[in-house]
Amino acid sequence: MIELDLTVVWAFVIAFAVFAYVVMDGFDLGIGILFPLFPGGRERDSAINSVAPVWDGNETWLVLGGGGLMAAFPLAYAIILPALYAPLIAMLLGLILRGVAFEFRWRDPAHRPWWDFSFTLGSIVATLAQGITLGALLQGITVEGRSYAGGWWDWLTPFSVLVGVSLVIGYALLGATWLIMKSEDRLQEHCYRLARILGPLLVACIVLVSLFTPFLSEAYYRNWFSFPRVLFAAQVPLLVAIGAVVFFVALARRWEYWPFLSTLALFALGLIGLGVSMFPYVIPGAVTIWDAASPAKSQLFMLVGASVLIPIILIYTGYSYWVFRGKTGHEGYH
Repeated sequence: MIELDLTVVWAFVIAFAVFAYVVMDGFDLGIGILFPLFPGGRERDSAINSVAPVWDGNETWLVLGGGGLMAAFPLAYAIILPALYAPLIAMLLGLILRGVAFEFRWRDPAHRPWWDFSFTLGSIVATLAQGITLGALLQGITVEGRSYAGGWWDWLTPFSVLVGVSLVIGYALLGATWLIMKSEDRLQEHCYRLARILGPLLVACIVLVSLFTPFLSEAYYRNWFSFPRVLFAAQVPLLVAIGAVVFFVALARRWEYWPFLSTLALFALGLIGLGVSMFPYVIPGAVTIWDAASPAKSQLFMLVGASVLIPIILIYTGYSYWVFRGKTGHEGYH
């Protein structure tokens, strides 16, 4: 009889929450990043309206990922937070700023340029901070015993900034391809043009991050290139190449849905690549998922609740997207 490893299950639950957050909130943040490139008036209003019914529910997955990390892997949570306080606080402040601006741009039209600027600033800050956080975690955290032992600025390195900029470009591409699906006429044409620029930039960023990652740690290098792991790992860059080809073909043929879906596929492959590099470590080279895990009884108790709540969240989220499917207009959503 196969025994269920609850620690591995929770690792996959948190990975799923992270990917769901990227799927749900990535294009939302991407629209904010691209916002200054849209002319004021109808184009900006249509872009906002495309996410208005769903944007404030997208952070559900961020809460699930953070809460799940604290509950299922408390040691990792206690080490990661002190190491990454600065970018994490910047991310939260950015999300707050963009959320306030999202609502106030309709309620306070006299100051709409200011709220539009705040919407963009909050989106860029939140996305850049998320990418820097990921890059800092991937490059490793200094640990002594069961505590963080590094300095205040250890999170800020060329590699972490590269990952941050890559995520900004990736979310911007998600936003552009989302609007290709949800908009018409001039806004849609504008987003096709933006996607043709952002697509090659994202592929270039994926290549750069992929080239640097195996050399950050000897363990990463082994995970990617040792036999027989290389037989599995080699499929990831192959699938990335296929996804990129699908993306560019979809743009050339002006398909509306495939550019967005292929961009999501590239993000999913990026997450798989992250798993190939780090597993079984939650803090690279220092703490494995089993070292950081909470007691099995606690994990089982939480899993019962998660097995009920996650399907409910998926159902009502899917229903929301179904109800508000189709193209959006420029009229205020309030």
